[in-house]
Amino acid sequence: MERIISVFHQVGSLLYPWLNEISTAIIACFLIVFGADINRLLSRKLTGRSFVLRTLVFVVINAFGYGVLIVTASPILANKMAQVSAHWLLLLIIGFFLFIGVWAQRHRQI
Repeated sequence: MERIISVFHQVGSLLYPWLNEISTAIIACFLIVFGADINRLLSRKLTGRSFVLRTLVFVVINAFGYGVLIVTASPILANKMAQVSAHWLLLLIIGFFLFIGVWAQRHRQI
């Protein structure tokens, strides 16, 4: 068991320099998977509104809203992940991507 924890620690230690990129990938994957649900909710809320308003809201949310979310949430997530010990960091990152993949599979995103 100590050998496994040692390997997790060694591999997890290699991930620290890449936390900004990893956190950006996690946030982007969440947005890709949940973006359809967000757009569907917006579509329901804007039903019956003018074409110009619906288009404007769609552009603002998709172009600017998601971009701002990625730019602001990624450093926060990277800082939080930097506080986790190396062997837990590896498991946490694997868990994030497994959760996204399983959720996408169950909701027919893949």
